[in-house]
This record gives sequence, structure tokens and C-alpha cells, in this order.
Amino acid sequence: MADAEIATLLILCSGAAGLLFALYNVLQVSRVKMPLTRQGSQEHSEILAAEDATTLKVAEITASIARGANSFLFSEYRILAIFIVGFGLVVFFALGTANGWVNGTFSALSFVLGGCTSIASGYMGMKAAVYANGRTCLEARKGYSSAFNTAFRAGAVMGFGLVSFGLIILFVAIALFKTYYDSLDDDKEEAYRDLYEAVAGYGLGGSSIALFGRVGGGIYTKAADVGADLVGKVEQDIPEDDPRNPAVIADNVGDNVGDVAGMGADLFGSFAESTCAALVIASTATNAHGVSLVTSWEFMMFPLLITAMGILVCILTSFVATNVLPVHKEADIEPTLKRQLIISTVLMTPLLYGLATAFLPSDFFISEPDRKSVRAVNVFICVVCGLWSGLIIGYVTDYFTSHAHGPVHDVATSCNTGAATNIIYGLALGYKSTIIPAVCLAVTIYWSYKLAAIFGVAIAALGILSTLAIGLTIDAYGPISDNAGGIAEMAGLGPEVRERTDALDAAGNTTAAVGKGFAIGSAALVSLALFGAFIARVSQEDDSISVVNILKPYEFAGLLVGSMLPYAFSAMTMKSVGLAALAMVQEVRRQFREIPGLMEGTADPDYETCVSISTKASLKEMILPGVMVMGTPLLVGFIFGVHALAGLLIGNLVSGVQMAISSANSGGAWDNAKKFIEQGNQGGKGSASHKAAVVGDTVGDPLKDTSGPSLNILMKLMAIISLVFSPFFAKYGGILN
Repeated sequence: MADAEIATLLILCSGAAGLLFALYNVLQVSRVKMPLTRQGSQEHSEILAAEDATTLKVAEITASIARGANSFLFSEYRILAIFIVGFGLVVFFALGTANGWVNGTFSALSFVLGGCTSIASGYMGMKAAVYANGRTCLEARKGYSSAFNTAFRAGAVMGFGLVSFGLIILFVAIALFKTYYDSLDDDKEEAYRDLYEAVAGYGLGGSSIALFGRVGGGIYTKAADVGADLVGKVEQDIPEDDPRNPAVIADNVGDNVGDVAGMGADLFGSFAESTCAALVIASTATNAHGVSLVTSWEFMMFPLLITAMGILVCILTSFVATNVLPVHKEADIEPTLKRQLIISTVLMTPLLYGLATAFLPSDFFISEPDRKSVRAVNVFICVVCGLWSGLIIGYVTDYFTSHAHGPVHDVATSCNTGAATNIIYGLALGYKSTIIPAVCLAVTIYWSYKLAAIFGVAIAALGILSTLAIGLTIDAYGPISDNAGGIAEMAGLGPEVRERTDALDAAGNTTAAVGKGFAIGSAALVSLALFGAFIARVSQEDDSISVVNILKPYEFAGLLVGSMLPYAFSAMTMKSVGLAALAMVQEVRRQFREIPGLMEGTADPDYETCVSISTKASLKEMILPGVMVMGTPLLVGFIFGVHALAGLLIGNLVSGVQMAISSANSGGAWDNAKKFIEQGNQGGKGSASHKAAVVGDTVGDPLKDTSGPSLNILMKLMAIISLVFSPFFAKYGGILN
């Protein structure tokens, strides 16, 4: 085995390299001169050199978007700060009474640290996006290459900054906690197991903040989007992002707070939870002689080493897009983005073998839930299964949602007979698109469990997320390009610039759908790994839970209730979008009706009122879904016990995966069918088919950008809550029994 110092050095150097690469990309983007300065308490644009009037207009619009995004996130984060403190105290007292005050203290600290890191991750992504969207718009005047590189590099600031920051914070937390546990006179093996159990709070903090970020941001962006599209495109017959539309600024703000900040917090949560699940399970391992491996630093750091190696691979991969095989024309954009996924996956595969053979014993045993003999090469196969299944799921998602393929063409054709047939075709497409991902996940889970028990499933989840830095880069690229197109329309940059930004946006839509496929696949594996860690932990107190028998009444009842939760959650979030969109539609209609000269372009709309409607609605409506997700496992575990809770988690996972895939893919297909028609197909813009497509797109908006992505967090968050509170449930749960 390689020694502990090499493992530590590799993790820290990779994290530092990722942060430096993010800084390098900030400097590259900043070379496009459109400075933003702060005067008093408000951010505003200031042209520091002799710039043309168009640049000034772009800067003013960018500043308006930045102000709206900052206002929403600060309002949201004030609420979440109260939540972090309050729920942190719940973690402290619940685990302190059940598992000792030391464990309760470190679990609460981990929770607070995870929550703060998630907030910082989301805010970092938003700042990178609003810094680059106007610059991408200006670079589109020069051509595809400059605009693409600006948007891609801004996405890399988010991707590499978030993953590297999260990795370093988690590593430093483990190292600092370890110094305290080393000072104890207790048995070191038991103390270290308590350490990694306490660190699971980091994943809980990250995922709980991600839930509110995804739901709140999703409600914000889709309320504005639906209101802008229904009144602007369908009723007033004006172009998308037309400056006469009162909801257009709120729509562009929503891209940053929902699709960027919310997505960043979501995928940070996936990284934190999958790593914590692997650490908890790995702490039960022993070597061939029966000696615990929990004191082996290099063995326990293996989950973090996967992420560290992924950062280095993704740095090399990103240069292919910007320097080796750059974009020159429209046809290059989408292949360049997809090439990133393939190259990073291919490069990671042999390096993962090197990691497994260097840092893992040739043979070892995983003790929970059953003693399982595992070889280092088995772990390598598990990681690779996750890595390649993520790529397959991503490309299946691309096939069902890209307007380059038949399924979306069929949806577009169905618009010829109206919105009803469009919606029918889109729903059918979403349901059908679950088949291959479900089979792929089933195969990955089967072989991972067979080769390395539940540890293999946790490692497979880390395999999907091993190239997270480049996946996040591509995800963030999409909203940045979308904003650039909106700014180009509002600033009146001309049809050739809008054509370029539309091409960037269309490719971003497809790769965003691919990113959602990755997120869903990783969420399924992470949830199962967390479930396994939960079972392993409670079985230490109660042998009867080591095997979950769904034929028993508590387990089966929990299974039914758990499978219902994704539907209840989706109903709540979709209705929230509908309520907010209703208020937005009424306000936009009022302004068109009451502001003289608005349609003629001689009067300005009241953008701020629409921004305020989205902000207030999203902050209000995100509370109840969050309470349901976090409260359900706590109530079930405390009142009915761990058997019912185990059934609840299984039902939630199985139902949630299918619903998340179908929701995301139906929404993506409707969106791209609309864009396919706007390219001149099936009658083009303004036709009856186009209006039917807009209706389908607005139906799909909350599915693909609010309910669908939030279901990932629903699955993960309920599982991590169960794991973190498992000592409390094992000791005090099941009061009705």
C-alpha cells in the first residue's frame, strides 16, 4: 500500500490545483472588458474605457440581473441560516442523548459545515454566471469560438471551484476531528468509527441546503419563465427575451438562482453524501487477518482520492474544448461539449485502477451487513461500472431530449394537431426514457454489490461523480449561454449575434439534460449506499434489521408510503410553480394593459415588480416541501421504528428514480421540440404548431427544472437523515411498538 502521506498530498494538491484552475478561468473571462463595480450598497455597471453604447446597454442589463440574483439569494440564505442553527441544535441534542455528547457535537459541527459549504457553492456558481453572461454576449459579436470559450470557462469556475472547495473542506474537517479523537484514551478503532459516523453530518448539511436551493430557485425561475412565455409569446406574439416583456429580467435572474446556484448546491450534496456513505461503510472493513482498517489513513481516504484524481483528469480534459479542438462553427458546439464527457471517462478508467491497487489492500473484508471478502480489483470494477453507467445514462438522455434525434422530432410533429397531442407525446417519451437507465442502474447495483457488498454501491456512486468537475462545467455553461441570448435580445445586438447565442443555448439545453441524467443516476446509487450504511449502523443495535423483509407489515406499509412521497412532493412543487406563475401572468397582463406605449416600445416595463413576485413566491413556497422531506423520516423513525423507516426509504428510492427520469426527459423534450420548430420546422415561429409547442414547454418547465431535479435531493436527503439519526432511532425509535 502507498503510505498515508502520499494520499494526503494527492488530495491537497488536487484540491489546490482545482482552485488555481478556477482562478485561471476567472482571469481568462475577465479579459473581456465589461467591469462591474459597487457603489454604495448597489452593484452597478461602469464603463471604464471608451466603449460603445451597446456595451453600456449590455452592462446595465447584466447589472440588473446580478442585483436580482443577489437579492433573492441573500433573502433565501437569511432563512437558511436560521434553519442551519435550529436543525444543528436538533442534531446535537438527538445524537448527544443517544450516542454521547462528543458524537453529538461533532455531528452538529459537520452539519453546519456542510450547510455553509453548500451555500458558498451555490453563491460561487451564481457569481461566476452573472459575471460571464454579458461577456459571453459581447464575445458573440466576434464569432462562435470567443463566445463559447467565455461561457465554458465561466462554467469551469463553478465546476472546479465547487468540487475542489468541497473536497478540501471535507478533508480538513476529517483531519481536525481526527486530532481530537486521537487524544482520547478510548479504543482507537471504536473512536474512529464514531469519527466517520459524525462526519456524515457534512452530507446532511449539504443536502438539506440543496433541497431549499433547488426548490426555491426552481420555483423562482419557472414562475418567471412560464409567465414570460405564456403572455409574451402566446398572447402578445413577441419574441423570447423581448425587452418589452415585464418578466424578462426575472426570467434571466431565475436561470442563475435555479439552474446555477440550485444545481451547484444539489451536486455538492451528491458529492458530500456519496463520500460520507463510503466512509461510514469503509469504517467496518478489516484486513485478511481480521484487523480493522478504520485506522488505516490511506484506505479510509480512498473515496476522497477518487474525487481528487477526477479533478486532475478534468483539468486536462477542459483544455481539449478550449485549446486542442476548439469551436470554430455552430456545428462544433454540441460535439465539443459531449466530447468532454467521453474523454474524461476514458482517461479516468486506467487511473482508477492505479488508485485501487496503490491505496487498497489486495484483499480485505467488509463487515456490514454481512462479512464479504473484497479484492482491490473488485473495487476498481465497481468504480468503473458507476463511471461508465453514468456516461450511458447521459447519452440515453441526450437521445430522448436532443432535437437532433427522432423522439424530439416526433414531439414536434405532434404539435401540428395542437397542444394536447404535444403533451401526450411528451409524457409518453418521458415514461419510455426510464427503461434503459433503470436497467443500467440495476446492472451496476447488482455487480457492485456482488463484488464489494454495499461498499461497492457507494464506490459506484463516486464513480459517476468522479468527473463531476467537468459535468458541472457543462451544466453551468447552459444557463450562461441562455442568459447571453436574453441579454443580446434586450440590448438589440442584431440577428447574427442572437443566432450565435441561440446555437450556444441549444447545445447547452441538451448537455443540461445529460447533466440531469448524471445527477439522477448518481442520486439513485448514493441513496442506496446511504440506505446500506443506515442498515449497517442500526443492525449494530438490533440484529433483526440486518435483513429487510418487505413481507412484514411495518416494512410493507413503509414501502407504500415511501413510494407515494415523490408524487406528493412533485404535486407540492408543481402547484407552487403554478401559483407563482399565475401571479406573474396577471402582473405581466396588467402591465401590457395599463402602461401606455409598452407594446410600441416607447415605454419601459416595471421589471422590479416581476422580480419581487418571483422572490416572495419562491421563498414562501419552498418551506412546506422542505418540511415534508425532512420531517417524514424523523417522524416515521421515532414513532414506528427502523423497520418502517427501512421500507419508507426503499419505496421512496424505487419510485423517485423513475419519476425523476421521466419528469426531466419529458420537460427537456418539450423544450427542444419548441426550439426545433423555432428553427423553421413544422411552420416555424408564430405558427399554430409553435404556440402548441410553447404550451408544452411551459408544462414541462416545472417538471424538468423544479420537481424533477428536486426529486434527486428527496431520495438522498431522506436517506442521509436516516443515517445521521440512526443511533437515535435505534435507541428511542418505535414508540408505538
